[in-house]
Amino acid sequence: MKAGLSQLLLDLQDPHLVARFQQFCGVSGTFTRSEAEVNGGSGVERAGCVRQRAALSSGEEKKEAKGDRCNNNGVANGTPALSAASAAAGETVTTVKPLRRNSLTGDVGHEFHIGNRLLYYLFTCGTELGNELFYISFFPFLVWNVDALVARRLIVVWVWVMYLGQCTKDVIRWPRPASPPVVKVEVFYNSEYSMPSTHAMSGTAVPLALLLLTHDRWEYPFLLGVALALSWCVLVCVSRIYMGMHSVLDVIAGFLYSLLILVVFSPALDVIDTFNLSCRYAPILIVSLHAGMGLFSFTLDTWSTSRGDTAQILGTGAGIAVASHLNYQLALIPDPPASMLPLQAPTLSFSLVGLCLLRFVLGVIMLLATRAVMKALTIPLVCWFVGIPSGDVRKARQNMQVELPYRYIVYWTVGFSAFFLVPSFYFCIGLS
Repeated sequence: MKAGLSQLLLDLQDPHLVARFQQFCGVSGTFTRSEAEVNGGSGVERAGCVRQRAALSSGEEKKEAKGDRCNNNGVANGTPALSAASAAAGETVTTVKPLRRNSLTGDVGHEFHIGNRLLYYLFTCGTELGNELFYISFFPFLVWNVDALVARRLIVVWVWVMYLGQCTKDVIRWPRPASPPVVKVEVFYNSEYSMPSTHAMSGTAVPLALLLLTHDRWEYPFLLGVALALSWCVLVCVSRIYMGMHSVLDVIAGFLYSLLILVVFSPALDVIDTFNLSCRYAPILIVSLHAGMGLFSFTLDTWSTSRGDTAQILGTGAGIAVASHLNYQLALIPDPPASMLPLQAPTLSFSLVGLCLLRFVLGVIMLLATRAVMKALTIPLVCWFVGIPSGDVRKARQNMQVELPYRYIVYWTVGFSAFFLVPSFYFCIGLS
């Protein structure tokens, strides 16, 4: 039985399983024969080629010897080969490049073919449900337009799930699925380790925690809530395999790990929220705890985006917790009394929808402006403080003394703005 379980885990980690799923969904690579033979045709990279974590800055890139290619992203010159399956099925094949370039790693990926545009757009939306733009829109929308209590507690879950997931990645240190045979539809997070999938973790924890936090608090069809939560979860999890970022085992582990964290943290959410709101020393303790967690939680063998992402998550959570404390002390966004529960959704009207949209658009513009200004101010300031040249921002940001305080301060400010400054602005202009 032990041997059977080991074989099952190996099968679930096999990059060829990911590649077959991608081909089934109409994704095919433009690998040349030499690239396809890089990993010996087995999908397992040779020793010494297991990872290409961080792209070296200009002038520092090492030239590879001819015939000794170790390119985990399949970047090379060569003649593209169209997917035979797509051509035989008569599908319209579109040649595209990965969605987003990572400015820090310089990884732009290579072209690939899309035979099913519907699935491409569907899974692109699914993977965006775990990216920064979604978080900077969704969580503030909840506090501005829906329910501040649900938003606060949901963010506590999100912070712990993402923090533990990122730390676990850099303890286990498994590589991303080998390419080839896998096609990298996304390359933004390719410098990070793979196990577990933090997209799968957040894509499981956020909708399920949202369901748990609202099912006794708001009146709505419970089965509809379950269906929406499961659809959200499945879409995000499957999108990571489609994007070529994770093996099936990574996604399953992320799903189960997230459920475990939910089981442990859900009973403590009320205690944590009460402490954040009412304890006099909560702001100091939260800021210190989150900063310490980012500084001492793990060390990287080589640079990747995971350390900065972890500082970003912790900074956001700390800023939101401090903002929530001030809201409570100033009674800026009071929670409805228990006598009003369960809450009922208001009747939809043009004026209500317009007001919600106005709050949302105004708020997101303010947050994006805040982030841009803070980035422009914080990087040179931190570089000056720690004595690191700020001329090459990309190189400076890969230094821990710059990256951690820079990301923490910027996103602390964004989180604080979303939950305190923007609602205060709405209160002053009569939009609250």
